[in-house]
Amino acid sequence: MTTDPAPATGTLTWRTLWDETSLVTGRPQARWLCEEASGAFGPEFLEVVAQPATERCVAHLDSMLARVRQGEPLQYVLGHWSFRRLDLLVDQRVLIPRPETELVVEVALGCARQAALEHADRPLQLADLGTGSGAIGLSLATELPRGLAEVWLTDVSAEALDVARANTAGLGMAGTAVRFGHGSWFVALPPTLRGQLAVVVSNPPYIAHDDERVQEAVRAWEPSIALFADDNGLAHVSTLAAGSAEWLRSGGWLVVEIGSGQAAAVVDVLQAAGLADVEVRPDLAGHDRIAIARKR
Repeated sequence: MTTDPAPATGTLTWRTLWDETSLVTGRPQARWLCEEASGAFGPEFLEVVAQPATERCVAHLDSMLARVRQGEPLQYVLGHWSFRRLDLLVDQRVLIPRPETELVVEVALGCARQAALEHADRPLQLADLGTGSGAIGLSLATELPRGLAEVWLTDVSAEALDVARANTAGLGMAGTAVRFGHGSWFVALPPTLRGQLAVVVSNPPYIAHDDERVQEAVRAWEPSIALFADDNGLAHVSTLAAGSAEWLRSGGWLVVEIGSGQAAAVVDVLQAAGLADVEVRPDLAGHDRIAIARKR
């Protein structure tokens, strides 16, 4: 691929750029980069693939490819990533949304729908604590029927909340159900929600600081505050369990993403907090991933 950021207009087609970029990133990833550089996505890209690229577009592609070569995750290079029905803005202020978390949303949706059947007299109060990009909470706001729930998105990082707010702006009418709180876990919520939450859902930091399984790119690029926790990764899970016993309404649900191998310890934490109906469900790879519990 050219290293000249401004080749003569018309000398390179998008097909050629796609082929050359594939040698560095692989073909699917190369197409995503070429789509981003061209501004033509999906079927539209195939319509322009034989056309020459402009100097500005080639320069943009070269800039992104340089970042990929330096080890920056593709999601950050592109600046957005798909999550369920959403296309989320992502950068180094937030974690990259992952497929495992899509399953967490699915469980939280089921809990919310069951809660709606049990309490049909008023809108549900839901909370996505430690929201990051807003992936979980905004999925709830988008996929639940309009007017069924009010969804609170909180984070201790003001920068992460800025990303979540930007993502909310693209939801249209569904975004009117979203509220924001800045602070650590339940502290970010208004006191009036104490004992009123139907579902608390979270993808908290749950990786032990010395976990050698963490990829180097993850340690280098993603925010450590959203990844690592004390007490072998269980510190924040314990905080969520204790707070849920106070903030959930009777019969309310806590849904938490956890790490592989943490099931037994997390079950002990949830039961010690007085929560009932505790279970852990696996992800598609069969690893412990989603802890569920209910207030008595």
